[in-house]
Amino acid sequence: MLQEPEVSVKRLFHIQKNVNQHWVGDGFPVRTLFSYSVLESATSPFLLFDYAGPMEFSPTEQRRGVGEHPHRGFETVTIVYSGEVEHRDSSGGGGKIGPGDVQWMTAASGLVHEEFHGRDFARHGGMLEMVQLWVNLPAKDKMSPPHYQSILDSQIPAVSLPNGQGSVRVIAGEFDGTAGPAHTFTPINVWDLRLTGEQLIDLAIPDGYNTLLAVLKGSVRVNGYETIGTAEVGLFERVGNHIRIESAPDTTALLLCGEPIDEPISGSGPFVMNTAEEIRQAKIDFQNGKMGKISH
Repeated sequence: MLQEPEVSVKRLFHIQKNVNQHWVGDGFPVRTLFSYSVLESATSPFLLFDYAGPMEFSPTEQRRGVGEHPHRGFETVTIVYSGEVEHRDSSGGGGKIGPGDVQWMTAASGLVHEEFHGRDFARHGGMLEMVQLWVNLPAKDKMSPPHYQSILDSQIPAVSLPNGQGSVRVIAGEFDGTAGPAHTFTPINVWDLRLTGEQLIDLAIPDGYNTLLAVLKGSVRVNGYETIGTAEVGLFERVGNHIRIESAPDTTALLLCGEPIDEPISGSGPFVMNTAEEIRQAKIDFQNGKMGKISH
């Protein structure tokens, strides 16, 4: 008879925050809550986390956003909480997403893309709140063909937590036997948590995975006394197979965990590869038009 594995709680070792906001184009007021350039292997396979908003935009007929720019070597994951985002890229991918929807773009060997507020949203104005996550690719997949996944809110399963403690939307990976719709290159869990209670919430996390808890609204108390507040990210040690949340009233958070990609990282702006030579080649390829053009 198989025994249940002993529960070992992951220790929270760091809380990362950034109060400084910068603009990406003229449509996305962003705080970068973590970046591989600072935290390195502690967040792998996740490279960067940008939190845009919440900000109220007035109505306009202009296109707000960021125009054509390249990427190579990783994936971008855009999750909209309020507002609307339109995307187009040189591989033919594109679409419009609204609240609850996700765009999962695999840049891989390279593409050019653009991101703007949805036309209807811009015309009427309103609150914009979204996150964009960069996910690294292992060396063997960095030069694979680009790919685009449009994942609608209706396609994302939600699992209720016990005792009315809230729910977990499973975007990628698996939670409590429920699988998310996103295809990933390495084992990753992306869970959108809506937490409502004061009772203990116990989440099973694979031992050896890097685990990050990004709080977007409210606060979360873990380990009995440490609090992760709004626009803060808690980093947990790899050792352990659970995290315990003691209190999370009216909280929205993203739990990110994944098998680390323990390979060298060399990055420059929109390119993340393994060596400086590969970065140099990416710049040359982009300048020579090898990452394509967006059809207008």
